[in-house]
Amino acid sequence: MLSDACFALAARGFRIAVVTSRSAYDSPDLRLPAHEVINGVEVHRVWTTRFGRNALAGRACDYLSFYLSTFWLLLWMARRQDVLVAKTDPPLLGVLVAAAARVKGARLVNWLQDVFPEVAIRLGVLRDGPAARVLRGCRNWSLRRACRNVAIGARMAALLEAEGVPPSSIQIIQNWADAGLISPVDAAENPLRQAWGLVGKFVVGYSGNLGRAHEFDTMLGAAEALLDEPSVVFLFIGGGHGNQQLRAVASARGLSNVQFMPYQPQALLGQSLSVPDVHLVSLLPAMEGLIVPSKIYGIAAAGRPAIFIGDPAGEVATQLNTGGFGLSVQPGDSQALTAAIRALQRAPEMCREQGRRARAFFEQGQTSEHAAERWARLLTAISPLA
Repeated sequence: MLSDACFALAARGFRIAVVTSRSAYDSPDLRLPAHEVINGVEVHRVWTTRFGRNALAGRACDYLSFYLSTFWLLLWMARRQDVLVAKTDPPLLGVLVAAAARVKGARLVNWLQDVFPEVAIRLGVLRDGPAARVLRGCRNWSLRRACRNVAIGARMAALLEAEGVPPSSIQIIQNWADAGLISPVDAAENPLRQAWGLVGKFVVGYSGNLGRAHEFDTMLGAAEALLDEPSVVFLFIGGGHGNQQLRAVASARGLSNVQFMPYQPQALLGQSLSVPDVHLVSLLPAMEGLIVPSKIYGIAAAGRPAIFIGDPAGEVATQLNTGGFGLSVQPGDSQALTAAIRALQRAPEMCREQGRRARAFFEQGQTSEHAAERWARLLTAISPLA
């Protein structure tokens, strides 16, 4: 998301610099260059520790070193009236950027992909006590100081307003996918289907991160119910905190209809997302308003229907209902998920029609070009020259 936005804005004439770390996602030993220019975007990579994402303590140490390095770099780089856009990973980064913006006389935009500390509290990682109240107070201070707070969904925007953030500073810009990178690939013409031994199968897919905010018991329950139907295969592409657990449980239950593949190269994303006939998207109901699964936009770009496992009144469920390219089931209701999969398998034309609706939903407002235009208008509106 960040790369798409930065490259598109640079192409529109904005001067863009990115501050990030020298490590790569899930590859803590890889050291990227400290500075380079990519597609007109200056990239500054600061020093951090390199414990990686597998343990919370190590990740916290990586975060702390990133905070310190980033703060000093911002104090050196930022100029008066610059716009500093703060993401939300690592957590509470906006507080640090707000402090730097205040010192340097810069303008602050918070781009919220999640809402911390509420996410940690609802996942049971952080106790809702005095420490959490202090963190929430710091977070709200940064939100109130910002020129704009970009939420990625309507429920997230409502949560910010309930926290006392001025409504005039809240703007919704949903996440997106790149139409040039992802387009529908017919099953018969998809080389990955052949390479992965899935020719002639009805593939139920889950692509991307399987983290603490998701659950997989409902999916595995459906896989168990469909074990005697050899034409149905469950395919998990990606990684995440829950991926190893899922592998272990699937193996222990003898679920031979469950397959795993690693994250795919960006150049193969269109093929990868087109392998499944239907995608699964999961979000714990307690996470509604705090997180919006962005994988739904890549799924729509690939022209595939989706089944959402989560709150039937949630953000993704509403998008599926509005666009007419999927449905939702409650977490734990493996029977309903099994029935939904069987219905799509037995009605291939309905499955294809929902895929066409998915692509139409995407093209009407969820492409990277749509998002770049929204970001360009936002930055122009808060520019001192506007």
